[in-house]
Amino acid sequence: MTDIRDIVAIDGPAGAGKSTIARRVAEALGFAFLDTGAMYRAATWWAMHEGIDLDDPAALENATAEMPLDMDEDGGVTRVRVGQHDVSAIIRTPEVTRNIYRLDRSPGVRARLVELQRAIGSRGPTVAEGRDIGTVVFPKARCKVYLDASIEERARRRAEDFTRKGIAVDIAEVREDIRARDEKDMTRVVAPLRRADDAHVIDTTHMTPDEAVGAIVALARAAWNAS
Repeated sequence: MTDIRDIVAIDGPAGAGKSTIARRVAEALGFAFLDTGAMYRAATWWAMHEGIDLDDPAALENATAEMPLDMDEDGGVTRVRVGQHDVSAIIRTPEVTRNIYRLDRSPGVRARLVELQRAIGSRGPTVAEGRDIGTVVFPKARCKVYLDASIEERARRRAEDFTRKGIAVDIAEVREDIRARDEKDMTRVVAPLRRADDAHVIDTTHMTPDEAVGAIVALARAAWNAS
């Protein structure tokens, strides 16, 4: 399955704008959209909901394998359901965000979710975003992008997202959460966050979403035309 090619792989750290930009790129290209981060968030919520020991890799792997996950696009929003629970909103809360790394570092959890991601990507042209899309999940992707931004800008964006959702946060705490998440993502043993050697780096610190989307769409179309 690792030879799947019809993929625009968008990787990058927390708060770089991956989900919003990737969804818009998918719409512009007429591709499917895969929010892999939502999968890890859902698995984290499920483990917490089920009272699983978050420091027990075997228990986390078993819980992820049994998780009744369903995802679909609804009016430009990814709806995430676990069993009878619509967790689309709750998986974005600070409590879930702080615990994602506990599942990120589990080889068994990652193997299970990568299997699901590849199954979805094999259905047709897809824009997939995450942290190991171009390096591990779809290493043969036609177009790879590493989306980045300064930590100050990423913290500002994340804090605004929480505020829009009615969640009160301290931007200094948000910045520290992002810094800690970066460190955990980049130093974990399994599939650490890094730029693929053949990925295009796009720094969105001083870019509008429209500019970022336009740049990636241009890269994707060039990649498809060249193949």
